[in-house]
Formats: sequence, structure tokens, C-alpha cells
Amino acid sequence: MHPRLELEKVAPDALKTVLQVSAYINNHSGLEPRLLNLIYLRASQINGCAWCIDMHTKDARALGETEQRLYEVSAWWDAPFYNDRERAALAWTESVTRIEGRVDDEVFKEAKKHFTDKELVNLTLAVTQINVWNRFNVAFRNVAGSYQPNVRELKKTA
Repeated sequence: MHPRLELEKVAPDALKTVLQVSAYINNHSGLEPRLLNLIYLRASQINGCAWCIDMHTKDARALGETEQRLYEVSAWWDAPFYNDRERAALAWTESVTRIEGRVDDEVFKEAKKHFTDKELVNLTLAVTQINVWNRFNVAFRNVAGSYQPNVRELKKTA
């Protein structure tokens, strides 16, 4: 399998812009890196993005995430391994990713219980951002498997 095109060669300024938003989320959103990796993983599962699933499971493991929680994130609502904040974030992620006309009021009310207004804006930005990455990777068929986490950089944001 080969990618259809290489974004960094074809549109480096577009890539730079997307990377800048990701840097903001990772360094200034106030959201925990372990939480971000869970939502990135869940959105990537929904969107069928092998590259991002590979990347975010590796990053999550590097930050100490358990195999059990990674395996169960696709059915988080039936698994007892996630706290209320994580559950609200995962529900929000699914709702924003599968927008289908609106985001449910109950999902919003639950998210508001666990996130400040600013955190909810940043959580929404994180969900939309992973959806951007998913779409680039799926559309251009970026090949999963080669990504290796930079543990030193990950630990800085943790």
C-alpha cells in the first residue's frame, strides 16, 4: 500500500497550518494528554483512520495508558474503566464526529458538568482537529505502522 500523495510535499503551508492548531491543542488547551489520546483514538475508530489509530494508541501507551482501556474505548459506555469526565468527553467526541444535524442536548449537559466553557471549546477544537487529520489520512491513504512516539515531547505536554 502506498499513499496517494504526500501532503508535506504538495501543500506544506496547509500542513503547517494544521500542525499549528494541533500544537495549540497539545500545549495550551488545558486538556490532559491522556484524555486527548482517548478522544483522538475514538474519533479515529469512527472514521476508520488506521494511521491515527496507530499513532494515538502508541502515544497513549507511552503516556502510561493501559491496554485494557485502549481496547475498550470502542465500547466505552459499557466499560467501567473510564471516569465521568472521560465518559463525557467520549460522548462529546462521538456526537461532534457524527454530527448528523445536531449535537444532542443531553450530551452537552453532561459535558458541561465536567468541562469549563473554555475546556469545552478546546475539547471541540480537539475533536474537529482529529477529524481533519482523519480525513487527510483516509483520503490520501497514508500507511499506518511507521509512527514512533517521541516520549520526551509527549512527557512535556503531560
